[in-house]
Amino acid sequence: MDNPAAGRILPDMTKTTAKTHQTDIVIVGGGLNGSALALGLAHIGLHVTIIDTLPAPTRALSDFDGRSYALAHASMRLLRGLGLWDAVADTAQPMLEIKVTDGRAGEGPSPWMLHFDHAEIEEGPMGFMVEDRHLRRALLSAMDETDRITQVNGQTVSTQSQGAVTLTSGEVITAKLIIGADGRASGTATRAGIKRTGWGYGQTAIVCAVAHEKPHGGIAHQFFMPAGPLAILPLTDNRCSIVWSETDTRAKDIMAMDDNAFLDALRPAFGDFLGDITLTGKRFSYPLGLTLANRFIADRVALVGDAAHGVHPIAGQGLNAGLRDIAAMIDVLQDAKSRGEDIGSDAVLARYEEWRRFDTATLAIATDTFNRLFSNDNPLVRAVRDAGMGLLNAAPGLRRTFIREAAGLTGDLPSLMRA
Repeated sequence: MDNPAAGRILPDMTKTTAKTHQTDIVIVGGGLNGSALALGLAHIGLHVTIIDTLPAPTRALSDFDGRSYALAHASMRLLRGLGLWDAVADTAQPMLEIKVTDGRAGEGPSPWMLHFDHAEIEEGPMGFMVEDRHLRRALLSAMDETDRITQVNGQTVSTQSQGAVTLTSGEVITAKLIIGADGRASGTATRAGIKRTGWGYGQTAIVCAVAHEKPHGGIAHQFFMPAGPLAILPLTDNRCSIVWSETDTRAKDIMAMDDNAFLDALRPAFGDFLGDITLTGKRFSYPLGLTLANRFIADRVALVGDAAHGVHPIAGQGLNAGLRDIAAMIDVLQDAKSRGEDIGSDAVLARYEEWRRFDTATLAIATDTFNRLFSNDNPLVRAVRDAGMGLLNAAPGLRRTFIREAAGLTGDLPSLMRA
């Protein structure tokens, strides 16, 4: 058992030091993916050092800032397996239905739609909306209570070699394996010589949260417009998370508006089905594109999450794909450890890459295709896709397959994501 009082947090270091620290695994990037992976690896008996550029107080902020995540049912299982779900369950909003429509802002949706209902599968809600502040603090608290995890905050990696990283403070950390969980611009991947393939969409995602007058009923909406999709995702307390994809130029103008003007711009697309809306929390924006690492592994290096694959948020699968990486990595390393293998060897890491490569490539193709199919106003294409949605909605077997896919319940599931 881990000693609850023995978690290590190294202070933010600003002076050069010659200290050397040895561990089983170094994780570069202390976001959601990196933190969840650290906990999972600690649970199987490995010692982990996790490095993040942000100071500890910044990472632990508890104010609501508008950021939330759509966790698939399988991702909920992972959090439950890591002992985290109880810490966020009371603030999580179940997604009971998903409605997918097509149309133009101000004109309302097309009569054709897709309607997914959680009652069509046996496992329960398709997913849950969880606010960033609750999930992040649950992860940090769990890491603080785990003696196999050492946290290094306010530091970056300056150099990286096979089985070692050097921090900007001068500290050297040696490990059997270095895992990059440091996002789309992964320095871990760059230092390992891993190149990327991808392209931009000329779109920007605007992310925020709104409060509304009428209850949302746990229903998530995806409204496809010519410039890009608008996702309206249910939160607790009569609030919804908004992910609004617009052209880069239009998004820049929208982000420059004050709050009242912003809401006036949002309302034609949002509609009035939930009554009047007010902004709660901050607004964020980020450019949209597809980026895939050409390899997920190198010598004693592996990539997870956005460091390995960054996709369009059209299906809300970015974090879920990263969590599936994590669950697969835990399975692979646990199996290797039980066999007495070198956990950072090429043979072990190849099993992880083989498991995750096809799945993430398929997700990338699917999100890219859907975005190109729906983010245009060609009348012929609109007629074909609307008819396709109508036909799919009328086919219970296909509809159930899509529901299970959205819930993350298909494919070769890692053990932490099984029932």
